[in-house]
Amino acid sequence: MIRLITSAFLLLISFTTFAQSVSKEAMQRVFDKIKTPYKYGIVLPQPDKGRMVDSPTIFRKGTNWYMTYIIFDGKGYETWLAKSANLLQWTMLGKLMSFTNNTWDATQKAGYVALVNTDWGGTYDVEKYQNKYWMSYLGGSEKGYEAGRLGIGIATSSDLTKPDEVQRLPDPVLSAVDKDARWYDDKTIYKSLVIRDKAKKTGYPFVMYYNAKGTKPDAKGNGFENIAMAVSNDMTHWKRYGQEPLITRKTGICGDAQITKIGDLYVMFYFGAFWKPGAFERFACSYDLVNWTDWDGADLIAPTEPYDKTYAHKPWVVKWKGVVYHFYNAVGDKGRVIAVATSKDLGKSPLGN
Repeated sequence: MIRLITSAFLLLISFTTFAQSVSKEAMQRVFDKIKTPYKYGIVLPQPDKGRMVDSPTIFRKGTNWYMTYIIFDGKGYETWLAKSANLLQWTMLGKLMSFTNNTWDATQKAGYVALVNTDWGGTYDVEKYQNKYWMSYLGGSEKGYEAGRLGIGIATSSDLTKPDEVQRLPDPVLSAVDKDARWYDDKTIYKSLVIRDKAKKTGYPFVMYYNAKGTKPDAKGNGFENIAMAVSNDMTHWKRYGQEPLITRKTGICGDAQITKIGDLYVMFYFGAFWKPGAFERFACSYDLVNWTDWDGADLIAPTEPYDKTYAHKPWVVKWKGVVYHFYNAVGDKGRVIAVATSKDLGKSPLGN
């Protein structure tokens, strides 16, 4: 009897810890650590009027920083690579994913580096698994901006610091037509982020956060995007986790998660759009990677400048040598570009501010 009571008590403690929310005081402390009030400006402009850049992912190898990003040319997405010594001046290197013929991802290949170190102020290096580097990507075969039914693909590379074509799995690993599709992702699936869960808080070593749209409309009859989660034991076979999205407003967009770990808290950077005017950067916190407490204070980044007056969204945030760099996709009078805001005043970008 005592043993049964003890087991039940431990189960209750485990569940309580699992579902623990984050206090307002802890959320405020995180906000104070991650805020970036100084807008440096554009760091990666459009290469020309016909092509727009989007969705930065930042990682480090050796003494250099690298950025994967997306170029949209009116036809679809291709994934490109840039390099920097200081996080502010970037040089385009070339392509990692190009258009192909007669594949499920022929005209949409928007790639995101997987297994980037998540420690706040850490190395930001990329972990190898099975002696390969990994990427997840948004894929599709129809022409246009986020056109058609999109899914998530997986690719690998022997060296992500060189502009060489990655090796892609032949089929998507997550799709809106999967048998286990949920109400929140049974229409299309967008950006993804894969991290290593070394503590296996989810029960799995690999966790994917992704934003998706379901067929269920909001109160006004419009579709909306949520952030959801999938898990894997081997990076190639994925299954959805839970029956509900992790972050949702049930209207507009919540998307493009990035995860970092500050002390015992996981912080999810993401963007919101259209549940209030425009597009803007937000965050949420969790102790277990599953249950998230949403920040209810000021936006991390919001449109204030001519170059981001339309949208300021799609985050990638790093802390390096005491300075926080918040990269984001800015849409305004310079087209669709990548900009950065910082925690210290580093001046203004010569490319536009």
